[in-house]
Amino acid sequence: MVSVAAPVASSATKLIANKAILTGAWTQFFEHIADDGAVDLNQRTASLERQIRDNGVTYNVYADENGPQRPWSLDLFPLIVEPDSWQQIEAGVMQRMRLLEQVMADVYGPQQLLDQGLLPPALVQGHPGYLRSMHGVKPVGGIHLHIAAFDLARGPDGNWWVVGQRCQAPSGLGYLLENRLAISSQFPQAFQTMRVQRLANTYRALMDSLKQMSPAGPDSHLALLTPGPYNETYFEHAYLARYLGLTLVEGSDLIVRDERLYLKTLKGLVPVHGLLKRVDDEYLDPLELRPDSTLGVPGLLQAIRAGNVLVANAPGSAFLESPALLGFLPALSRHLLGEELKLPALPTWWCGERSAMEEALPRLRDCAIKSTYPGSPIHDSFDAVLGHSLTPREVDEWAGRIVRQSEEHTVQAYLPLSQMPTWQAAAPGTAASPAVDGRIVPRSVMLRVFAVSDGAKAWRVLPGGLARVAGSTADIASMQRGGSSADVWALARGEVDKTTLLQPHLTPASLAQRKRLVTSRAAENLFWLGRYSERTENAIRLARLTLECLNGEDQASPPLLAWLTKMAVANTLVLPGVPSAAQARRVFERSLISSLGSTDGATSVGYYLRALKMAGSTVRERLSQEHWRVIVRAEEELFARCTAHALSGDYSSLDALQVLKSTSDHMAAITGAQTDRMTRDDGWRLLSIGRHIERLGFLAGALARGLETGSVHTDGGFEAMMELFDSTITFHAQYQQSRDIAPLIDLLVLDRDNPRSLAWVAHTLRGRLAKLAGSEPDELSGLSLRVPDPAAWSLAKLSEAIASDTPAGTAADTEPGYFYALNEVLMQCMGAAFNVSEEISTTYFTHSGQTNQSVGT
Repeated sequence: MVSVAAPVASSATKLIANKAILTGAWTQFFEHIADDGAVDLNQRTASLERQIRDNGVTYNVYADENGPQRPWSLDLFPLIVEPDSWQQIEAGVMQRMRLLEQVMADVYGPQQLLDQGLLPPALVQGHPGYLRSMHGVKPVGGIHLHIAAFDLARGPDGNWWVVGQRCQAPSGLGYLLENRLAISSQFPQAFQTMRVQRLANTYRALMDSLKQMSPAGPDSHLALLTPGPYNETYFEHAYLARYLGLTLVEGSDLIVRDERLYLKTLKGLVPVHGLLKRVDDEYLDPLELRPDSTLGVPGLLQAIRAGNVLVANAPGSAFLESPALLGFLPALSRHLLGEELKLPALPTWWCGERSAMEEALPRLRDCAIKSTYPGSPIHDSFDAVLGHSLTPREVDEWAGRIVRQSEEHTVQAYLPLSQMPTWQAAAPGTAASPAVDGRIVPRSVMLRVFAVSDGAKAWRVLPGGLARVAGSTADIASMQRGGSSADVWALARGEVDKTTLLQPHLTPASLAQRKRLVTSRAAENLFWLGRYSERTENAIRLARLTLECLNGEDQASPPLLAWLTKMAVANTLVLPGVPSAAQARRVFERSLISSLGSTDGATSVGYYLRALKMAGSTVRERLSQEHWRVIVRAEEELFARCTAHALSGDYSSLDALQVLKSTSDHMAAITGAQTDRMTRDDGWRLLSIGRHIERLGFLAGALARGLETGSVHTDGGFEAMMELFDSTITFHAQYQQSRDIAPLIDLLVLDRDNPRSLAWVAHTLRGRLAKLAGSEPDELSGLSLRVPDPAAWSLAKLSEAIASDTPAGTAADTEPGYFYALNEVLMQCMGAAFNVSEEISTTYFTHSGQTNQSVGT
């Protein structure tokens, strides 16, 4: 590792020339890239950033549904840990894992450590993370801790120190996988020749261990419990679930029945035997913990107490994360293990002990001041403060606070972190600052190492980890403070284990189980993804058509303008109070254009596209990278272009048409991915059903309004209707220049080969509903029968107009008659779209009617 005082080199070649500042492993790494100049490293950096962006890797420090997602920050160079150092880390972490498990077993068992004064009650029973409802409960599988993370720092002397530990829901296991894939592909030769230890075997051991200890054994159904897409590390949850073959679930996906945990799916309730949780303990069960939690499952703790579900980690481990506990672990290790700690922690003083406080107060200037109960709503929680960054007056103020609230404060020795080389890519010059060449810059680094279960009372350390690199001006390596991450290469002396999870050994039972389950929540979101996709396309097509007609040859046609106005208002492209196109054509046009990129008021293209993106984000694990990337790009570009035009003060209809054309191209890619690149399971069928429900209602409504306003009986209105149905080319190829109503009905209502005709949409919708219900190939479900049957429609009947009662010879006698049968079909289609949507929701997205009892007694 690079020394703290390492000079900054301008290129890899120059750094190699000064080998005195490098360890042997770093020398070997830079020898592999010694021939690569700054230009090549800049190109690799750009490639890495593009890969992270294209893969959709995000870390949202402040999750904002309306804001952009922050790309994951990854440095080009890995942190290299040599074999001797790694063996020290591995042995120390394994020992600490055994120690923490024994502490958990005692605290939730006989509590001898409290009775003997080896642990102060204020740090256990006084900690909000201690769950009294779990005392005396033996965890399923016999162990409490299946995963733990340890934050390590290396001092200038080369020794590793423990700074903190995470046991509730430690993050990083997914991000480090993405880091490994990205960085190993940038330096494949170095990765192969340096004997970097692989990760897959440890993940396999974790999965085998969880299944072995779960109630149903090797064929247990395991799920990963996530807080949802607004969580800052949601990408990792989806990525890890996909990699490990777990069902990604939110609390609303699960339900407890008779002290057993079930997953709500389209096919009913499916047992869940194990949970890998990424939700903090206090949110797990609103019945027994936080009543305002919407992230947990009512009755989950009772199911755990009954021994019917394994949860990793067992609820109640949050007290282990208190920095104050680090100061007590050396004595606990001697008492419980009969061993000295192999991996020491930084000297730590809990100020709740008077002697410790008196020893710590004179050291404040050279220490870090931390909250004893970080994140606690009932204690004085605060961010860590470095003493050397405080003025003398501020140091005195902190000392006063510590004396007044001693238990709330923990003081930890400050360790100047060792540094690793990072690559700072070239930056172009500006008028305010000159250009910067690419160069190697040392940055402070902290290492997070993970231990995972490997069977009963056994653990193994993941050979690698997640390195957090401090920003250019930061003393603390933190992603929240502008830092970045780095891959970690733990080197081996012997052969490298090249186990992969790509082809796991599967039993017939597990193969049957691996058939993807569609949760009710995912099903509902896929349903709305389909609906918002169709709404976006309909809004784009209608907006383009309206702008073209308002500036075309028939811009003065009253029936056409009336139809366009009714369609725009009905589909909320403009608000009802806006003057109609016939009254104030330009005002109407400006209102329509201004609403394109708005998410308030009129729900136009921008509103639907953002809703599409939000629905897609909730089922991110089911979408390909390309699919998701196009969705994000479409939304970003639409709002960026609309905002730019609006700020310029000259947002013309021509500009709007260009924006709509670009968005239409993106939508073609999105709907193409939905059609051709998604597995056609029940989730996909619901997506498709959502699209067809919207299409049926929209097209039937458009034709009904065209008949009502009489626009279809004018040349301009006739052509506009064909354009809205995307059938202009087909119509002219079959019927040339005919403007009769019968050919229009034949193509737009009855043609089974036209995917935009009402008959095709209704027929397809009936088939998809039957397939979803599990009907036999030639049978229809009850819900299918709610959709009108196109086989009952006939051209002769639909094109029959009933003559009006207007006296012959008057001007009104020339108006077309009323198409009663056609209007009846259109009303049926519009009603079916609404009714089927409502029935789908009650049939597939809720399970409240199955039983009146939610939790066993």
